[in-house]
Amino acid sequence: MAIWDDLTGQSEAIALFQSAAADHPGAMTHSWLITGPPGSGRSNLAFAFATALLAPGTPQGDEAAYRQVEARTHPDLNVLTTTGVIIKRDDVRQMVQRSHYSPSVGRYRVIVVEDADRMTEQTSNFLLKELEEPPERTVWILCAPSEADMLPTIRSRVRTVRLRVPSVAEVAGLIERRDGVDAALAERAARHAQSHVGMARRLATNAEARERRQETLQLALDIRGVSGAVMGAARLVEIAGADGKAITEQLDAEERESTLRSLGVEPGATLPPALRSQLRQLEEDQKRRATRSLRDGIDRILVDLLSLYRDVVMLQLGSGSELVNLELAEQLEALSRHTSAASTLAVMDAIATARARIGSNVAPALALEAMLVGVVRAGSAGRGGVSQPLARREIA
Repeated sequence: MAIWDDLTGQSEAIALFQSAAADHPGAMTHSWLITGPPGSGRSNLAFAFATALLAPGTPQGDEAAYRQVEARTHPDLNVLTTTGVIIKRDDVRQMVQRSHYSPSVGRYRVIVVEDADRMTEQTSNFLLKELEEPPERTVWILCAPSEADMLPTIRSRVRTVRLRVPSVAEVAGLIERRDGVDAALAERAARHAQSHVGMARRLATNAEARERRQETLQLALDIRGVSGAVMGAARLVEIAGADGKAITEQLDAEERESTLRSLGVEPGATLPPALRSQLRQLEEDQKRRATRSLRDGIDRILVDLLSLYRDVVMLQLGSGSELVNLELAEQLEALSRHTSAASTLAVMDAIATARARIGSNVAPALALEAMLVGVVRAGSAGRGGVSQPLARREIA
């Protein structure tokens, strides 16, 4: 068992962490920040490094440590993540307290903070001293999209490891090897996911996810006017909700079953009143995760739409770059001939604005409506006021 096998396109970062786990001179430090775009494998690399640090004998890790880290049950591993929009200060305080515990079985106590960019400034400041002077046998591993997402004071106290975006071929090869997916489907999924490993795997193994993505793109291509934009926005929210539900539904059921089992409640049995507060807390956490999952689903839709108009502007500029949505090439070429690059860039600006608004807690439906109205107006301006969906007209 090699803990680094499921990582792709990050050979330099892997070599650095292997060297640190092997205690090579100057390689090890006790506060790390792993940055990289979504899907680059930040968390996977963090837990692979954690396995190598927690394994008793070898930097390659062993099967027992690997399984415990994978299940998040290793006694010397603590993980801080959130199902909500932000990481709470109380959760950070609890991790700081645990960071002072001595390791139980391994060389280190390892604390992984996923989505560290979700910490508020106040929460980040609470963590500063621990990152600067952690206990001798404690290792902090923070994960965030970029250094800019963290306070300068945090950045100054950690060693940053920057991940790159793996190529489509690298992601496709990983999915084909790990999940037994057909090579053509793996390549298509990796291309549509724009090398986001987790999303590529989902597109490759879930036909419903592929269908929802296809509907999203076709909906944008078929928008006819303001009324269509309003209805389209409502449909996008429905698609994002269905996608989020598909991700969280099974996890919610597994968590509920595990909680009841840990409380000694048999399946189908009545929950004693004294235990209801614990189950209620779980349900609250799941509701927060559902809200975040909806927002994440909407953001995935917006990223897919950006890929659509990115393809259009590449055609308009004659760049020769490979299309992300190669299967829609005929419609994209028709749209590129009858609109201008300026109008396409205006559409992309509208999508980026919608992402920022939703990130600032604007109601998703309102943000999407404004975005799609912007798409209609930009498209109409680029076609000299013609509002008919050109991709469909050209094919007809």
